[in-house]
Amino acid sequence: MTAQVSEKAPVFALPEAPGQMVDLAEHIGTAPVVILFFPLAFSPVCTTEFCTFRDNWEAWTKLGAKVFGVSIDSPFATQKFRELENLPFPLLSDFNKDVSASYGALHEDLMGLKGVSKRSAFVVNTDGDIVYAWVSDDPGVQVEFAEIKAAVESC
Repeated sequence: MTAQVSEKAPVFALPEAPGQMVDLAEHIGTAPVVILFFPLAFSPVCTTEFCTFRDNWEAWTKLGAKVFGVSIDSPFATQKFRELENLPFPLLSDFNKDVSASYGALHEDLMGLKGVSKRSAFVVNTDGDIVYAWVSDDPGVQVEFAEIKAAVESC
């Protein structure tokens, strides 16, 4: 079941790089948090999504938002993707698929690949409540950047 608006956001700790954990609980309460689940690093739509965030990073920092990308790729792949695209926010590895599943953002089967994160966006306010939830079954559909920004502005 997909995590819903007004529910408490499931908290998690995932690696940003091998041996480097990021604990979401440390960020909730300090700023609005944007969680972007993405199918696979280096894919065209994912690259466009994250480069759009990167290219508009000043707007996100002015809003005080903390942004995290999450995929089922290994921490080695997410680290390299972040490095090559010069992304100013962490990409986290949900290699075991537990976090994607807890948010209802996991494909059972995507083009023959079992357990790939769905393209999804969640905004969590400083109380830990989900104020925006969007999940797509179509990995080719881009997130609604303006809707995510409006949700962050409402926090």
